[in-house]
Amino acid sequence: MTLDNLLGIGRLKAHKPSQIEVARLVASAETSLRDAQRADLGNGSCLDLAYKAIMQAALAALYANGFRPSTSEPGHQQTTIQTLPKTIGLAADRMTVLDNFRRARNLADYEGAEVEEAKARECAESAAQLIADVRAWLTKNRPDLL
Repeated sequence: MTLDNLLGIGRLKAHKPSQIEVARLVASAETSLRDAQRADLGNGSCLDLAYKAIMQAALAALYANGFRPSTSEPGHQQTTIQTLPKTIGLAADRMTVLDNFRRARNLADYEGAEVEEAKARECAESAAQLIADVRAWLTKNRPDLL
């Protein structure tokens, strides 16, 4: 499904990005990731912060492509992650990994599931790679937004 198809069915809305908002989202993703890597936090907090970094980077990519998620629709975080193959050309298998972190975070937040250290660490590593990928895509395709 294309971004325009998602726009047509109401999952996305058109958005005119500004340099300030995209740059702030990328900077916020980097701050969230730094915080996620603090040794004094529990695994659940680390996962939550790393996931937040993923969402901020994915949102920056979506904005840079002229869209934003329709937050009035359920599943807007899932939509934001699942558009990464269309927004920055992320491989589908990497998008699936990121979406699994969304599920793990939801289980921890809404069901109190325990977060293993390895899962929190993997989420932070994936967030770091995504931020780098979004920065590289922006530098190549939308340098006006950095």
